[in-house]
Amino acid sequence: MRNFKSASQKWYIVGLMMVFLSVALVGCGTEKSKEPAPQQNAQPVTLLVSAAASLTDVLADIEKEYQKEHPNVSFDFNLGSSGSLQEQIANGAPADVFISAAKNKMDALEEKDLIVKETRKDVVKNTLVLIVANDNDNIKNFADLENAKTIAMGEPESVPVGKYATEALTSLNLIDKLKAKMVYAKDVRQVLAYVESGDAEAGLVYQTDANISQKVKVAAVADENLHSSLVYPAAVVKESKNQAEAKAFVDFLSSDKATKLFKKYGFTVIE
Repeated sequence: MRNFKSASQKWYIVGLMMVFLSVALVGCGTEKSKEPAPQQNAQPVTLLVSAAASLTDVLADIEKEYQKEHPNVSFDFNLGSSGSLQEQIANGAPADVFISAAKNKMDALEEKDLIVKETRKDVVKNTLVLIVANDNDNIKNFADLENAKTIAMGEPESVPVGKYATEALTSLNLIDKLKAKMVYAKDVRQVLAYVESGDAEAGLVYQTDANISQKVKVAAVADENLHSSLVYPAAVVKESKNQAEAKAFVDFLSSDKATKLFKKYGFTVIE
């Protein structure tokens, strides 16, 4: 009887231990379920980014860098002249983020309450330059443009680089002398293409666009005092259905990783 009683006590103790262990495991499972889901399990999101054509190359690199931390986010870039993109958004075209090459295009949307004002930020600056073909030794400064046969520039009303070029040439008292020689382009990349192909003897583009071409060289750099501030603002579009994700991307544009890429392409980062 003594041995039987001892065995019973042992099984009783084992039973209690099993109960305590089960309760502990259930508790751990409950705590674990409260942890946030890992990023890779987040719902897939596609951000539609309307951005100035001059950002084409750097945005391709920024996209890759961003997706390392946000694998659930993919991008659809709508690249073109800032004026055309601004008009598209104003007319109801879908967009999550707008990155303009001119403040006045962003101002136009803000005045109509079409962007989330608190997300707006100036990201980078650029430089206006005069370019010619590599073998062109006839045009070495802005004054030499009077000897050029054709000059390419962006359409001033819709293409910011065209607006800056007009301001610079006006400041230099050259605009009236050169108007008959002008070939107008739909965006800065088309200006670059005109000079690369020889359809224009010279062109006015951003430093960052000149940097990516092996067929042109910079003949002159426009002093920043010759034109209005060449700043790129970014903001979340108010009608975006992905507000949180769009804001996260706009914030990323000022991160150390994005800053490194902007500098790589020749942009000046705004601190």
